[in-house]
Amino acid sequence: MNDHEDRSIDRRSVIKAAASAGLVGLAGCSGGAPEESATSGDGGSGDGGSGDGGSGDGESTDGSTASGGDTYTIGMVDSLSGSLSAFGQRNQRGKEIALDAVNAVGVKGGELAISQQDDQSTSQGGVSAAQTLVNQEGVPLLIGTVGSGVSTAIYESVVKNTDVVQISQNSTSPSLTDLPGLLRMPPTGATQAQALSKMVSDDGHGSVAMAWINNSYGESLGEAFVDSYDGEIVYNEPHDQGKASYSNVISSMADTDADAWVFLTYQPEFATMSQEAFDLGVTDQAAWYGGDSVKGPKVLEAAPEGSLDGMKAVVPSVPQDAENYQAFVEEFESRFGEEPTSWSAYAYDAVVVSALAIQAADEFTGAALGEVVRDVTRPEGQEATSYEEAHQILAEGGSPSDVDYTGVSGPIDLDENGDPVGFLQIFEVVDHAYESAGTIEG
Repeated sequence: MNDHEDRSIDRRSVIKAAASAGLVGLAGCSGGAPEESATSGDGGSGDGGSGDGGSGDGESTDGSTASGGDTYTIGMVDSLSGSLSAFGQRNQRGKEIALDAVNAVGVKGGELAISQQDDQSTSQGGVSAAQTLVNQEGVPLLIGTVGSGVSTAIYESVVKNTDVVQISQNSTSPSLTDLPGLLRMPPTGATQAQALSKMVSDDGHGSVAMAWINNSYGESLGEAFVDSYDGEIVYNEPHDQGKASYSNVISSMADTDADAWVFLTYQPEFATMSQEAFDLGVTDQAAWYGGDSVKGPKVLEAAPEGSLDGMKAVVPSVPQDAENYQAFVEEFESRFGEEPTSWSAYAYDAVVVSALAIQAADEFTGAALGEVVRDVTRPEGQEATSYEEAHQILAEGGSPSDVDYTGVSGPIDLDENGDPVGFLQIFEVVDHAYESAGTIEG
């Protein structure tokens, strides 16, 4: 073990120690609904031109930069409109910062461009957007998307059985683990479902009523909770997205007399449920718990004062004390006047990992990118906490496995299933505000 390896291991230990001491759990959800109202980003017009990057002709690109270098265009499907647009807006901001960081250094002597499409927060919109990018523009790598069900639909309908690399910037559904060709930046939701199960049991609750959104996200998290929970599940039913009322769900949960209620749904749906529970006078009937998708300032704004006090939620987090994350926060605040969420950090890292794969690959094709995209994130390599550091290793002749990109969201370490390592933070509502109640590394 050389001195640089010692420093790399120490750096990773510091990050993990910081996580144990306390992480920033940043509201939002992959596959969830918006944490706050948001505009629809840049309308899906894209900030890079269309290209033929997936045509398979070696160093194929789609144009030249002003300085004469090649432009390497990848695709991005994001939720720029619809119920997930708040996450899309944060993704856009993380993407913008990452793209500037990449192009300040360059990719194979050229530039990275991102051709973008709006999925409208729906599976149908996602498939249509991906078809435009993959089938018409020929991108070899696709970042997309927010909702787990939408990401899955894109993979199954467009990406599967092709060489195109797909990296989801926000999806957490455990079911994505069964699709090794679909990579992602945030940790699997199975970890949060297991954490919720443990919290419910540790808090002494022997029975649970669970309501889950009727899609891949809700179903897979619900299944993971059931598999982990030792108590009795007395209500375990789905509900549809976007309904005007969920009083039937709340009434059914109340009729069970369960010790705890678990909500695996999206923020707009949960906000409606919490209001109707208050109207029905049943908010104190059971202890409330939720996944990442139910936490957000708009939820508290919609709920009557104090009605959610005591509720606990588990969300993905980032190591707040890591130097590269702090630099990201500073840049984000300087540009946009607010702190980033973990979801914008994941979007940032999706762009950087994509650029590193392009730099490391022998050619700009999906097959070549797929061979190296995991390698540039794994701990066997030399740790690099920025695109510039990782690029230097590759530019000086290093192989993909010589690089361990540790992102602003923390260590990534993509495994054979396309899943990263990750951190989770527990929040509890106290005096109608979220307070940190512990951390989990998984």
